[in-house]
Parts: sequence; structure tokens; C-alpha cells
Amino acid sequence: MGHFFHAVRVFGDHLAAVRWEFLALALALHFGRLVFRAFAWRAILSAAYPDERPKFRSVFGAYVAGVGVNSIVPARVGDAIKLYLIKHRIPESSYATLTPTLVAETLFDFVVGIALIVWALSLGVLPTHKVYAQLPSVDWGFFVRHEKWTAIVLLTLLTIAVIGFIVFLEKGGAFRERVGRGFAIMRDPSRFITRVIVPQSISWGLRAGTVYYFLRAFEIHATLHNALLVMVVDSLATLFPATPGGAGTKQGLIVFLFAGEAINKAALLAFSVGANIALVVFNVVLGALALYAMARTLSWRRVRAAQAEDAAA
Repeated sequence: MGHFFHAVRVFGDHLAAVRWEFLALALALHFGRLVFRAFAWRAILSAAYPDERPKFRSVFGAYVAGVGVNSIVPARVGDAIKLYLIKHRIPESSYATLTPTLVAETLFDFVVGIALIVWALSLGVLPTHKVYAQLPSVDWGFFVRHEKWTAIVLLTLLTIAVIGFIVFLEKGGAFRERVGRGFAIMRDPSRFITRVIVPQSISWGLRAGTVYYFLRAFEIHATLHNALLVMVVDSLATLFPATPGGAGTKQGLIVFLFAGEAINKAALLAFSVGANIALVVFNVVLGALALYAMARTLSWRRVRAAQAEDAAA
């Protein structure tokens, strides 16, 4: 984290050179990306609960609230916020069904993320084992330096998961049925493609556009190649979310990945931290507004329900 705060100081020195019009355009594209992400999640939820289809504004509010929390809290705590908020918008829903909808919503992301990493590996730009161990700002360097213990822990977790899955298949019963509802949209391939993969593909295009204009905002050579390299950094930073927004990880990796480019290291750090700060602030503000609006709506519904019960009594 010390490297991250050093990068923050570098960002402060480059603040006057930021192109604010490109920064605003990048954030506008990021907002569009969130809209398409929420659209895909709503399609998954609607397939799981065809008789209680949630409104788009409810899904969007829950989604951006979770994104806002994930921006400042590590370990994907925001996903729990998404589930909590949307559960109160679908009266007969259960967490056993809602949780798999988030898995279904990230399947295409997993495929694209792996494809980006494979592309980066084919270029030879990713750091090797020895280099990883020497990157102190990468928050998952601990796992690389202690690979034996990491392998033991992962093997233990995998064994527990396999045993749990076997028990789930044999004695799951009603619980297995509820979980299966969360993947209902995948049993209709055409709907899954048109309602989930297509909007998520658009969201990935908007994500590339967001990175492109962030590069322009901080006067880094903006090309599709460089934008994809930054997206590789983002994908790697989410593997082990030990810090909010991958702070530290991104700064360590982005300097390494762009080592072959004729780009000043200080400018790279300013870009990485500046883009990260802009996205965190934007996500937190948008998420806070969503939480406020949804909390007010939930409180109003409770008051109305209590009034209806009093009237009936």
C-alpha cells in the first residue's frame, strides 16, 4: 500500500494536466456500462422468477449500490448488498436462488477475462514467477512467495467443495431446486445469448471505451492495444481482491505491463491512481444515491403495509 500512496502523490503532481472533458466522457461510458450490466442481471432474475419480474430501476439500484460498496470494501462485500436489496423487491425470493444469479451474471465475464489474460500471455507482457515475487505493490504477492502453502490451502478448499457438492446432489432436495432456478435462463440458450451475452458484450465494449478516454484524459498514448492492457490489469487485480478496487495491485502491474512502451512511469502512476479515484468516487456517489432511494422506498412500503394491517384490524 505504500507504493499506492506514493502513486497518489504522483497523481497530485499531474492533476493540473488532466483533460477533464475526456474524464467526463469516460465516466459517462462507465455509467452506460453499468446500465447494460443491470439489464443482463434483470433478465437472469426474470427467468428465475417469471411471475415476479423485478422492475429495472430496482435491479439497477441494487446493482450500483453493490458496485459502490465493492469500490471501498474488499472481498466482494457489495455482492451481499446486491442480494439483500433485490430480495426485498422480489417478495417470494430466496438467497438460495438469488446467489446463483450472480454466478450466471459473471460467466461471460470469466470467459472474456481469461481470453484477455491468454492474449497478454501470447504477447509475453505478463510478469514471470520471479518478477511477481518482486512486485511488493501486488497485494497477492504473498500467495506467490508461499506457493506450497497456497497449493495446500487451495487443495483443501477444493476437497471441501467437492464433498459439499456431492452431498448437495444426493440430499439437496428442495434446496437444489431453488439453486437451479437461479440458472434458469441458461436452459434457454437463445434467451441467454440475446438477453445476457449481448448486453454484456456491449458493456465490455463500453469498458474498453472508458479506459481509452481515461488514457486520453491523463495524456497517455491511447490505443485499443493499450486499453486492452489496462483491462488485463483490472482482470488480474480482481483475482484476489485483498484491497478495495485492487489498490496497489493495479499500480504494480500497470508499470510492468507498459515497461516496453515509451511512456513515463510517473505518468502511468498518475493515470492508474487518477482513473481509480475517479471510478471509486463515481461508484460510491452513485451507490449512495441508490441506497438512499431504495431505503426510502422500502421504508414507505413498510409504512403502507402497517397502515393496511391496522385498517384490516
